[in-house]
Amino acid sequence: MRTKDLSYWLFLAPVLLALTLVIILPLLIGVYYSFTDWNGIKAGSFLGFENYIDAFKDEEFLNSLWFTTKFSVVSVFLTNIIGLGLALIVTTKIKSSKFLRTVFFMPNLIGGLILGFIWQFIFIKVFSGFGDIFGIESLKGWLSTTETGFWGLVILMSWQMSGYIMIIYIAYLEGLPSELLEASEIDGAGPFQRLRYIIFPLVAPAFTVSMFLTLSNSFKLYDQNLSLTAGGPYNSTQMVAMEIFKTAFGERDMAYAQAKAVVFFIIVAVIALTQVYINKKREVEM
Repeated sequence: MRTKDLSYWLFLAPVLLALTLVIILPLLIGVYYSFTDWNGIKAGSFLGFENYIDAFKDEEFLNSLWFTTKFSVVSVFLTNIIGLGLALIVTTKIKSSKFLRTVFFMPNLIGGLILGFIWQFIFIKVFSGFGDIFGIESLKGWLSTTETGFWGLVILMSWQMSGYIMIIYIAYLEGLPSELLEASEIDGAGPFQRLRYIIFPLVAPAFTVSMFLTLSNSFKLYDQNLSLTAGGPYNSTQMVAMEIFKTAFGERDMAYAQAKAVVFFIIVAVIALTQVYINKKREVEM
């Protein structure tokens, strides 16, 4: 960094200024407000860790945090498996590979709120219709229970994100040395052996990137949760982002909501950075 001249820092200055004003400064101010009785307009007395203590005693907040964690684990696993599977399909020598790439990526272009309402119609109307036709009671009343609401959110998230994750895997798969794959085929390696011992190690950086993106997006999910289940029934499918929003703008308790947001930020940051660290070590081992 010492070799950088003045022009380098002048070009970098607008980005650093925007980063400071839009992200770093609001974050620091928000952390300060979480220790006060801030009402959204002004901060009065300093409360110390009172808001944080209340947050860890808040059963609704803890339940939403547990629900979000379960949802994120399942979504990250399914989204990456489906995304990698789609990438393997469209990188084979089939004539419609470019068309399929477009089709698989298109759900990611739909807004979260619209997507939630579309799947709400599918789960309530279409599933119920099939249930009536085939006499399957389990297809009726989707989104009316915690279990079906959970899987509804997982299906929605996986369907939306898989195409985006597919693009990341495609970029790494198309960069694989063809000579290595051809040599393994000549040596008698089958498709699963090539996948396990050659493709997986070489696309390991893609797993790091994809898992980070899916993990952070799953934890921060709000708009799909709002339009699909709205947290129902009885807030049992309410994720952390929605719970914090409700505390801030529904209960008008801004400082308390800010404390919850800080706790949420720390949890997501620790999990995401730990995942990146572990995957980076695995990349070296592979």
